[in-house]
Amino acid sequence: MADPLELKYAALKDPGIRAFMIAGERFYPADAVSFTMAEQRGFYDRYCAHFRKPRPESLVVNDFLVMSVPCRLYAPKLSNGLPVMLYLHGGGYVLGGLESHDDVCAEISDRAGIAVVGVNYRLAPEHPFPAAFNDAWAVLQHLSGQYDKIIVGGDSAGGNLSAALALKARDEGGPKIAGQVLIYPGLGGDVTKGSYVAQANAPGLATKDVLYYRDIYKGGSHKFAEPLRETDFAGLPQAFIVAAGLDPLCDDSENYAAKLRGANVPVQVRQEPLLVHAFLRARHMSEPAKQSFSAIVSAAHHLGHNGRLPD
Repeated sequence: MADPLELKYAALKDPGIRAFMIAGERFYPADAVSFTMAEQRGFYDRYCAHFRKPRPESLVVNDFLVMSVPCRLYAPKLSNGLPVMLYLHGGGYVLGGLESHDDVCAEISDRAGIAVVGVNYRLAPEHPFPAAFNDAWAVLQHLSGQYDKIIVGGDSAGGNLSAALALKARDEGGPKIAGQVLIYPGLGGDVTKGSYVAQANAPGLATKDVLYYRDIYKGGSHKFAEPLRETDFAGLPQAFIVAAGLDPLCDDSENYAAKLRGANVPVQVRQEPLLVHAFLRARHMSEPAKQSFSAIVSAAHHLGHNGRLPD
């Protein structure tokens, strides 16, 4: 008898992504959102641990606090004066932390030759908007006193927080941000059109899931919760954005890029038609995901070290 999950994901064209989706779904019951938040976090933590890779041995890793916010610094050994990337993890504002994205941060640091700081920001629903944003802002301000060049980045909800930090830093005249690296970000797009409709039942993240997480976050229409609501995009940092084609959030990337271009802000969008939301975890299983992660690393390197997007 055929495996039901094999049948469910048979339409996915990349074999690595098929294997990733099948392996990942085994960590979740079909009605996962009906469980307690503690149980949902347990599912997610076990899922992340399954795909986690060891850190490169070339790194020095240290935990520290900014006020009461736990953070983790990754940096190549014997390196001084490096640029830093403030990396904000995904998880719908309700899941994840320092461990869930430990290997992602470590690999970016090692391969891009930059310092990376992960942030264990407060999670909803216990701590709704603007708690996570305020934690990220506090860490950004702290890093501005330690590093000459800062870039911000993150995946999914972390991409949202990164774009929001760029808005606030622009509005308040600093800290200066050299660039944004946004990986399948959710930026508050209109859920009644575009990819929210075409990819409403995409593998791994459906439009109803996006609405669920927005409701828990309780950011409403504030531009720091939904950056696409901003009306003035001038003066924002240049951006490298990755959009997963099989993802209801896909159009948020293109719409944000269009807003930046309209304000004469340099931006690059990498479209990934074969990839799903959360494909970062498949970077060692899927060739398209591997190539996309290499492009993310290159963007982090160029923005951090050279102050510009890759050629």
